Amino acid sequence: MAPTTGGTHICQACRTIDLADGVEDGNLFPVLSKRVAHERHAVQALVDAQDRIADKVTSFAGSLNFVYIHAVWFGIWIMINVGALGAAIAFDKFPFGLLTMIVSLEAIFLSTFVMVSQNRQSERADIRSQLDFETNLRAEIWAVHIGQALGVDADHVEQVVRQAIDGSKQQLG
Repeated sequence: MAPTTGGTHICQACRTIDLADGVEDGNLFPVLSKRVAHERHAVQALVDAQDRIADKVTSFAGSLNFVYIHAVWFGIWIMINVGALGAAIAFDKFPFGLLTMIVSLEAIFLSTFVMVSQNRQSERADIRSQLDFETNLRAEIWAVHIGQALGVDADHVEQVVRQAIDGSKQQLG
């Protein structure tokens, strides 16, 4: 936080930022106390062995090799159990109750792996969003200070920004 005297900012640029919410209360935007240096470092802290396994399983389950292996496996299973390769080796007669149970269990586990991977991607997106927010906040504070040093009218700039935002909303809406 910028230096203050009696709740007001010493720096005129900080006063301008403080007044952006309409109240000069000595508070700038909520600045997070801890800055994450790099997204990969932060995401890496979330990764452990279980997550890496879930990512590998999900990656394989989302491939055509997974489909081919299952097509061959189902074909062999059905051929064995309808007696095409000899009635003596059939172990799961039609309607293939054991195969149905195995496939159902596989679906349960695969859906869990997919959800674990999605949760990790969501955590990663949250970290990126936080870093974007901090970067945008830092850039805005710097821009206001530079504008103040150059004598730019902050109220005029803010008015133009509001008009541009409103115009873009009208075009999208």
